[in-house]
Amino acid sequence: MVLLSQGIAGWFAAFSVAADSPNILVILADDMGFGDVQALNPDSKIPTPNLNALSKSGMTFSDAHSPSAVCTPTRYGLLTG
Repeated sequence: MVLLSQGIAGWFAAFSVAADSPNILVILADDMGFGDVQALNPDSKIPTPNLNALSKSGMTFSDAHSPSAVCTPTRYGLLTG
């Protein structure tokens, strides 16, 4: 009975979110520079059509700093702030 009530409560909670809530997408890529994405650098030689479409359909945040040059501290920095 407890599992059933928690399942029903979770189902209602999933549908009670406002339809206009913001969607935030964070993309973390190792060894990708600022100039590698065509949306941020039109002279880039790497085709990134999907990232370009995401950038055009929303807002682009381009002023972030990594706590380290290797991937592991970067990931933990993103998770913990």
